[in-house]
Amino acid sequence: MKSKINFEIKNKLEYHYKEFDKTKISPDPIEFPHKYSNKRDIEISALISSLFAFGSIKQIMNVLQKIHLKIGSSPFDFVINYSLSKNYFEDIQHRFYKSIDIENLFSVLNLIYSEHNSLEFFFTNKNSIKESISAFSNQMFNIFTQNYKISVGIKFMFPDPEKGSACKRMNLFLRWMVRKDGIDFGLWKNISTSQLIIPVDTHIAKIARQLKLTNKKNVSWKMAEEITNNLKKYDSIDPVKFDFALCHIGMRKLKF
Repeated sequence: MKSKINFEIKNKLEYHYKEFDKTKISPDPIEFPHKYSNKRDIEISALISSLFAFGSIKQIMNVLQKIHLKIGSSPFDFVINYSLSKNYFEDIQHRFYKSIDIENLFSVLNLIYSEHNSLEFFFTNKNSIKESISAFSNQMFNIFTQNYKISVGIKFMFPDPEKGSACKRMNLFLRWMVRKDGIDFGLWKNISTSQLIIPVDTHIAKIARQLKLTNKKNVSWKMAEEITNNLKKYDSIDPVKFDFALCHIGMRKLKF
């Protein structure tokens, strides 16, 4: 009986993965990096889009539209030429993020991209995605601490999985950068898809409980790992490929 249930779930997962292709991308924050073709433009847009991916989808899309109007046709050029004194984002905020948090974020990105071609180096040569995200968050905190006061918004922007956070937004960014299909970009080659952890929010948590992919009550890193490990039963090489479909099934209140 158990194998039959698993077989049914596998078929449904594969069906929804194929059904939710690029033609059904909207509304989703990944729409914004899809506007660009240059690798560095995509990477910067993807980072920003993932960092702001919390709250209602309407809020998310509205604030990302405002930010992308500011950064224009080349996010990389905007970052490289960024000047904190120009107050580009003084009229923009998003829930925990105040305008000064957004200004300081772009100032820090200016420092990073002035020295490095990509953020990929932050995440490689680690034993796990958990270690990679933790190291990245700590490095970002160090840069912020050296230059600015750490605010509530910045603390929320870069959570640490070592402290239990599910790190939904950073796992989302990594999914976009590592996986390759019509939706995800596959720009980074030094991380395997099997290492990725599913980005867990309320939509994923709810449907994962329904599918018995987790029995945990609270959204946490442990829940994200448990869901991912159970999805590996259905695709051991690329378990996170199901994320986009499962998330949108939850968002749109559809039946699995």
